[in-house]
Amino acid sequence: MRVDILTKSENREVQKQIISKLRDLINYKNLEPGDKLPSERMLSEKFGVSRSNVREVIQKLEFFGILKSRPQSGTFIADIGQIAISGMMADILRLEDPDFKSLVETRILLELKTVRLAALRRTDEDLAKMREALDAYKKKVLNGQDAVQEDLLFHLAIAQASKNSTMNTFMLIITPGIITNFEKYHVCDANLSFQGIQEHEDIYEAIKEQDPKKAKEKMKTHFKILYQYCYNV
Repeated sequence: MRVDILTKSENREVQKQIISKLRDLINYKNLEPGDKLPSERMLSEKFGVSRSNVREVIQKLEFFGILKSRPQSGTFIADIGQIAISGMMADILRLEDPDFKSLVETRILLELKTVRLAALRRTDEDLAKMREALDAYKKKVLNGQDAVQEDLLFHLAIAQASKNSTMNTFMLIITPGIITNFEKYHVCDANLSFQGIQEHEDIYEAIKEQDPKKAKEKMKTHFKILYQYCYNV
């Protein structure tokens, strides 16, 4: 299991350029809702960027409901009107990068919901993914290694188990910023990693028992330090 991300800080400016060029292309060709965009290969050649950059932008615009991808058919303009599309793309270009505290606060709000849903909807396969991430986290902590990524992989496994694709996508979007900045802002000291082993086990057991109330309470306990960081309590 690995951390899949939709947005990478190192190519954010490239993505903005692609969005801007896509908006110009839609306006220039008077593309309407339901019209098909050129292929990823054609767009990458036209814009002078990699296909992976184009693919990431298409995923982002799909997330915002501007584009629709259909397997074996291609990518199409969503049925929301030209004026709305142009305005939404302009808004996306103006979006500011969230600060670290905002990312952490969003993570708390999301995970108190996803952990409840995971307790209700999890499958045996979901439990296996959580167990794998938890064991990897435990191994690194006991060896004195940085386990931030393994920690977040455990939480991403919970988001997947919630069966809510929107919440899962939000988690994938905010995760890279959290990984990048966790050590920079010194949110948790090393000793808390050992405490995190038991807290993760408690969350896992509550989900395994399919007890949403207990799962939420165990997650709130796990987030005690993050609460203090965000709200100075």
